[in-house]
Formats: sequence, structure tokens, C-alpha cells
Amino acid sequence: MYGLWWDPMYLVFTLPALLLTLVAQAWVKSAYRKGLNVPNRQRVTGMQGADALLNRAGLYLGVEVIGGELSDHYDPRSNKLRLSQGVASSASVGALAIVAHEIGHAMQDEEDYAPLRVRSALVAPVNIGTRLGYALFFIGFTLNYLTGLGSIGRFISWVGILGFCLAVLFALVTLPVEFNASRRGLTLLTESGLVVEEQMGYARNVLTAASLTYVAALAQALAQVMYLVFRLTAGRSRRRR
Repeated sequence: MYGLWWDPMYLVFTLPALLLTLVAQAWVKSAYRKGLNVPNRQRVTGMQGADALLNRAGLYLGVEVIGGELSDHYDPRSNKLRLSQGVASSASVGALAIVAHEIGHAMQDEEDYAPLRVRSALVAPVNIGTRLGYALFFIGFTLNYLTGLGSIGRFISWVGILGFCLAVLFALVTLPVEFNASRRGLTLLTESGLVVEEQMGYARNVLTAASLTYVAALAQALAQVMYLVFRLTAGRSRRRR
């Protein structure tokens, strides 16, 4: 048996998802850079826009500037909105789109948005499941092929695959959370008057591109599970023949 992790079938299953991820990342960067070149109506920076949008949403959050590019996020544990330096200092439509999206997450948290709660509850199980998943699958796979403990080995491998299924569930739940945050953010931008209607296309492009990265994450998680199921079931079929 050749090495499990050198199996060329791994690329057959995972390469399409990997290509989708690369396309999504390239689109995000391209849309973001285009959005940065379009000044918003009020010429407010991302930091100033955050204050205005938070006031309009009726939220009271701390706003901090952090390092990195596109590292912006809302932290529900500290009740803070963290903006990358590029977004915080840019008076562009692209910067405001990202700020509005993250405030959309804060609005979800404030309203106890159900998919967000489900995703938060899945964080710990997913971390455990994915960490143990590889080990359990490999142990079970080895027992199945190299010892007489085939049934036990397959059972252990299936438990490992279930750990990866949690990652699929997490990625699936993430989609409505992100799409909803973008819708909230775009509505907030429109109502605030910080971005004119003619410029909203740039904002939508940035957030649509960002959404594709989460679709790609789901595709990657699914591809991983499909490959592991294939390896386990295909190997069993060969042994029967």
C-alpha cells in the first residue's frame, strides 16, 4: 500500500476546492483594492465611519486598530470592533463596506441571531474534532490494513470522519451568518448616506467576494470528508475482491 497522504486521488477530490479558494482570495483582494480607490461621499475614514454607523445602529462598542490586511473583525467576547490599519485610515467605499459588514455581526450578536449562536457553540467541538480527526482516521486506517482488527479499525476511522463532519457543519452554518451580516451592512450603509447609490456596486462587490471565501471553505471541508470516505470504502471494496 502506498502512503495514504501521497494518494493522487487526494488531489482529485481537493484540487477543485483549492482552486475555488485561490480564486476567492484573488477576487477579495482585487475588489478591496478597487474599493479603496473610490472615495466615499462624506470622505470619512473607516474609523470615523465606524462611529457613525455604530451610532445609527444603536450600538456602543469599543473600536481598535490592529495590524494585518483584511484582519478586521468583531469580537463579541470583549465587545469591540477591530479594524485593520488600511481600513481604519482609508476614506473609501471599500473600507466602509468592510466596517459595515463587521457591524452587521455586532447587530447579530445584539439581537441573539440564531445561526451566530449555533456557530459559536460549534467552535469548541470543531476544534477538538478536526484535531483528533486525522489521528483517529489514520489509526483506524492502519488497523484496518495492517492488522486483523479490520472492524475496529473501520469504526475508529469513521469516528475520525465524524470529527471532520463537524467542520462541514461549521462551514455550512457560517454561510447564513456571513450573508446576513453583509445584508445588514449594506442596508446600514445605504441608510447612513455615507455612500451614494452609484457607489454601492463597489461595496457589494467587496462583500460578495468575501462571501465566496466562505463558500470555498465549505467546499474544502466537504472535499476532505469525501476523500476520507472514499479512501475508507474503496479500500474495503478492494479487500473484499
